[in-house]
Amino acid sequence: MELQTTSARSECPECFDDIQLEAVMQNEIVQCAGCGVDLEVIELDPVTLELAPEEEEDWGE
Repeated sequence: MELQTTSARSECPECFDDIQLEAVMQNEIVQCAGCGVDLEVIELDPVTLELAPEEEEDWGE
């Protein structure tokens, strides 16, 4: 099964800057050049971006 990718323009949900995405996959993390936040590609058709969940320390648990 081939992995689905897409290239598109989207908008940062944080700063509303235009983002050019090249060959991204669903669930991929990208960074906004305008404000620097990490964004997760939620959907490919249409391309939907949301703020990426922050990583939490596991403190050895």
